Amino acid sequence: MALDWSQCPVVERIPGKVSGAWVIRGTRFPISLIFENLEDGATVENIVEWYEGITPEQIRTVLEFAAHSAEATR
Repeated sequence: MALDWSQCPVVERIPGKVSGAWVIRGTRFPISLIFENLEDGATVENIVEWYEGITPEQIRTVLEFAAHSAEATR
């Protein structure tokens, strides 16, 4: 089952913006990059350093939302 990202307060999807991908609200930063970077061994601090305009709080909110949503679907 896919997560309902529309319920996450720090993300948005706008048709025509970044091909309709879910992004951090007010940016063009796809949330998929958070997971890809973490899978590759990056830390939250690395991601914040590498991508201007992204905050640790935004990343943690995305991760917490994904974790809580995954738990709710068990």
